[in-house]
Amino acid sequence: MIKTIGLYLFAGALFSAGILHFIYDSGFAAMIPEFLPFRYELVYITGITEWLLSLLLIFPHTRKAAGLATAVFLVVVLPANIYAAIQQVPAPWTENTSLTALWLRPLFQPLLIWWVIYVTKDSPWRRTYDTLEKNVERE
Repeated sequence: MIKTIGLYLFAGALFSAGILHFIYDSGFAAMIPEFLPFRYELVYITGITEWLLSLLLIFPHTRKAAGLATAVFLVVVLPANIYAAIQQVPAPWTENTSLTALWLRPLFQPLLIWWVIYVTKDSPWRRTYDTLEKNVERE
């Protein structure tokens, strides 16, 4: 029961984070180093990715793969959080963020990775065609 609640809390938070990428796109773009091209496009792509991953976490057939993909995604975006802390880029929704808060974000990332792996680790690997094949055999 706790894992299920944790799963839905994580998926909801991830979906909400994706929404924030569109509301505070300038703030998120500031977290990306200037030498990278297409900063706004990267913000939108990561927002859409968060929506997709959060939805895939909900469905049992895709949960385990989505959990691993989400963990990889969190590792990939970690450099942006570290860059924001080093450059003292405030949180996207504010103009002032304490240095402590800026460093808590990247330090919190391993906990998020553990969380998504924990709540999805016992989910079975399933392929749609395997499930369909078994249903056909039963008939």
